[in-house]
Amino acid sequence: MGMAGGPIVLDRVEKTYGGANGVHAIASLSAELRPGEAVSVVGPSGCGKSTLMRLIAGLDAPSRGSIRIGGQAVTGPVPDIGIVFQRDLLLEWRSVLGNVLLPAEIKRLAGLEGRASELLQELDVAGFAKAYPWQLSGGMRQRVAIARALLTKPTLLFLDEPFSALDALTRDQMNVLLQRLQTTQQVTTLLITHSIAEAIFCADRVFVMSGRPGAILDDIAVPFERPRRLALRETPQFTAIGRRIREHFEKTGVLVG
Repeated sequence: MGMAGGPIVLDRVEKTYGGANGVHAIASLSAELRPGEAVSVVGPSGCGKSTLMRLIAGLDAPSRGSIRIGGQAVTGPVPDIGIVFQRDLLLEWRSVLGNVLLPAEIKRLAGLEGRASELLQELDVAGFAKAYPWQLSGGMRQRVAIARALLTKPTLLFLDEPFSALDALTRDQMNVLLQRLQTTQQVTTLLITHSIAEAIFCADRVFVMSGRPGAILDDIAVPFERPRRLALRETPQFTAIGRRIREHFEKTGVLVG
């Protein structure tokens, strides 16, 4: 599937589970993600954010509409992609380095030990290459999961609530790290999150989704240059974007107050 580096185009995509009278998860939506772009999707629980990610990744099929990457229709799992989930899914009996190298073993690729070591260095966990997951903190485990997802140099990196289980300080650190990686790894990123601040800080664009069935209420360009510092979140321009997002949720009854 020759999709590498191409735009992601969603054309009137819908998803219903359980037939015509089932759960209408995603309403008709159209959007385009440009190559190398970082896009966040923020919305209430159950609005179809994760479903949308699965559809683009080819892990599920839309009920209507089409998805194309690099001009080719997505008809099955997209090979050129790294995915990080809310749970890190590390194998407890393998070392940190062994976990990072797992995709290479599955795909029977050789010579990626140097790449793995470089990623661990960039993610500030190089000193734990011989450790086991049970010896790591939650934030460090997610760093290893991100390194594993990036090992084979995918052009797409999808993250589904990867930092939601972390404490506030660690989550802030991971946000800084992610926005740095988005630049150094030259990867198109899709981040699913419930956090408005995280959605803005880590993205070039923010898709604001409605409650179920999920629809895109707004597509907001984020104008800040990289690298970004956490102090950016205290600027008037940042808070104005956050207010714009919250107003959508207040109008639809998701937020009250």
